[in-house]
Amino acid sequence: MHSALTLTPAQLPDLLLHVAVVRPVFVWGAPGIGKSSLVRAFADSLGLPCVTLVGTQLAAEDLIGVPELRDGRSRFAPPESIARAEPYCLFLDELNASSPDVQKAFYSLILDRRIGEYELPAGSIVIGAGNRATDNALARPMASALVNRLLHLHLRASAVDWLDWAAGAGIHPWVLDYLTQRPDHLWVQPPKTEEPFSTPRAWHMLSDALHSYGDDIVEDTLRLLAGGTLTPAHASGFCAYVKTVRHRYGLDAIVRGDASWPRAATDRDLLFFFAEAFRARLVHDLPDSREHASRAVRDFAMRAKGLLVELAEISLECAQLVVAADAEGRPVLPAWFLVEVTRDLPRLVAART
Repeated sequence: MHSALTLTPAQLPDLLLHVAVVRPVFVWGAPGIGKSSLVRAFADSLGLPCVTLVGTQLAAEDLIGVPELRDGRSRFAPPESIARAEPYCLFLDELNASSPDVQKAFYSLILDRRIGEYELPAGSIVIGAGNRATDNALARPMASALVNRLLHLHLRASAVDWLDWAAGAGIHPWVLDYLTQRPDHLWVQPPKTEEPFSTPRAWHMLSDALHSYGDDIVEDTLRLLAGGTLTPAHASGFCAYVKTVRHRYGLDAIVRGDASWPRAATDRDLLFFFAEAFRARLVHDLPDSREHASRAVRDFAMRAKGLLVELAEISLECAQLVVAADAEGRPVLPAWFLVEVTRDLPRLVAART
């Protein structure tokens, strides 16, 4: 299930506060963006214990219970985990990945808030969550009767929200600083193949591993950890960033002329990192119109053209990366700057030779 209308993690608690207390809610979202953590945090904010049932780990009888004899009659006894006397948050995780029989067993619990003779205590809330089939995650079609029993919210990853949370959550400074510079690396669409990919959860795992090793972690181990948690291109970029931190050597020094582009073959990952950071700096600092550029910005644009020439001498691929269009073929850098690059590059190359 997809929706053109989505919300961020920061927006979810307020919606749950107004909706989940009166109707059951289902939170859709890609793997690793924090659905489960958000639901548990919401329950904590209400002072409710959160009871999690994972749909893929249940059989129908786990919900319905087993029959017991009482006064010569049989009745189903619901499991102790949900048959509680005090209100709580019932979190049905991976609900849409459960078998059809389990989904049907949830019907009365979701709509009528009861299983057999047991009824959820007043003040309890029911929230479900699951991944989308298009994310290459385990998911089954939800029967229309179940879909219609829930209010559906579609969660998207937000770098702003995650960084706000991470600043007070003990996330490793390298991870925090890197994603502050490259918020577009926080999350990617799950790949078609079985390989690690970047999500808020993956970055959190990497942070925990870095805290365990300490800042003196050797480069080979760092590459193993990053490569085992992140999208390959993001892992390479992160390792290159750590190298700049350790050498106290960054893009600012290159722009000022205090340092040059790294030329060693062993620093090729570092060169790609700087090229991407340089592109991001140009996108951020250059206005759409040259008329709106201050003298300082025009000086920076001139310096940038010279840096492009120097970069192309080392790696034409990296230089092309700086000025490349986006995935849809639209220019990313301002048109006036691209025109000047095309016009001035031959002169700048001749001056260097």
